[in-house]
Amino acid sequence: MKRSLNNYWSLWLVAAMLPVLICAVVPILPTHDDWTSLTAPYTGPFFTKRNFFFFGYHWRPFDCWIGYIAGRDPALLFPAFNHLLVALGHTLCAAAVFRMLRELNFRLTTCNIGTLFFYVNPATMATVLAVDSQNQAYSLLWGIMAFIAYLRHRYVLWAALVLTAALCKENGLMWALISPLLAFGFGRTDGTTLRRHTLLALGIMAVYGGAIVLLPRDITIHSDYIPEALTVPKNVVKCVFTSFFTTDYIYLLHQPSRRPLLALLTWLPSLPLFWFVFVRQARHFATKRYLSIFCAMTIAAAPHLLTAYSMMHTYGVLVFVVLMVATAADSQPLSASRRLALPLFVLTSLCIDGHLWHESLRSGAVGKQMAVEAIRQTGTPVERAKVVIVKDDFPKLSSFCVIPVDAFGWGLAACYETDYNWPRQVSDTTVNSRQEAVSCARQLLQTKQTDCVWIVDHKRINVIK
Repeated sequence: MKRSLNNYWSLWLVAAMLPVLICAVVPILPTHDDWTSLTAPYTGPFFTKRNFFFFGYHWRPFDCWIGYIAGRDPALLFPAFNHLLVALGHTLCAAAVFRMLRELNFRLTTCNIGTLFFYVNPATMATVLAVDSQNQAYSLLWGIMAFIAYLRHRYVLWAALVLTAALCKENGLMWALISPLLAFGFGRTDGTTLRRHTLLALGIMAVYGGAIVLLPRDITIHSDYIPEALTVPKNVVKCVFTSFFTTDYIYLLHQPSRRPLLALLTWLPSLPLFWFVFVRQARHFATKRYLSIFCAMTIAAAPHLLTAYSMMHTYGVLVFVVLMVATAADSQPLSASRRLALPLFVLTSLCIDGHLWHESLRSGAVGKQMAVEAIRQTGTPVERAKVVIVKDDFPKLSSFCVIPVDAFGWGLAACYETDYNWPRQVSDTTVNSRQEAVSCARQLLQTKQTDCVWIVDHKRINVIK
């Protein structure tokens, strides 16, 4: 037992932190996309195209099944069931990171450092604290497992796990290309095998693409996924910043909460680790190992860099930062100053994580308050409700600091408060002023297009019946 604690202390620590993580995330209520994603409660029939094939923007059958399970008893299961899956997925990802580092022949101490670095990193919080992020966590989990299978020359299992990762989230497909590339960079395969297996990886990707074409589908292109002129440069900046810099994003980026001094204070304790990993090792960045890691990171991030990149997407990229941390730790003796760098990083990360958690909790609470108020003012059940939103330019930040109307879920939070009994139909529209909202509400009611109108002006709710 003592030997196990000494050798695998990071895994024991992660396991001990799981109950704490679950207790922390379960009270966080849905906001924004949580209300409209495929993991939201679904009360329709199970055997539908929606649950098994490409539907809307994605092909994510696991999301649909989660939504179907949550829909059996939304009051009990949503969002607690979703949070449990995310917390478990994050913990399993940490264990998979440890296993991956061992497969790559890193020292046990290095494996422990890399695992803890991943588990507490604030860059994971947009995934860990969200309700609809099971796809992100399990896509990475199956992707890492696919890479481990590849290292063990179990190529059929590798292909199967890559496709499983892709059916959790599309970027999981990138592990088909990443696996031979990383194996080559770490000296586990040669150039000829890399070229041959890259062609095989493209074949795996072609199977996925062919299935989308041949099987039933209902494809919609979201406007956010249409690239603009500066989309890629802006997304690259976001990716680099969230992946490599550890600071309190709220104090730095959210205008109403901006506290530059506090942001600086949360960044300073992480500097020693940053210095040892990225500054002291900079001269080695041109080596085959580092170049393969950088290329793999680019491939993993590519689907989001070309479309829409948010803090949640850093989760799938962070594993490559872990490889850089592990490479740096393995190549340098652990002096007293280097031993101090990890505790400082962990301490500041936990402080930042706590702040991000608090703001996520508060955002969800705002949505619930608005939903309760809308139901209270409506009084008796209605069949149709129209949400008229007064345009709100209040600053937001990822899923941590959500504007009230997004926390309200454009009216869907109110449906949840009635256990999805009423209203049966909710739609929304956005206007520029409160006067315009009142005029719009009267017109909708006069023409009998709805049974009631919920006017949303920031946090304020007014109901007209």
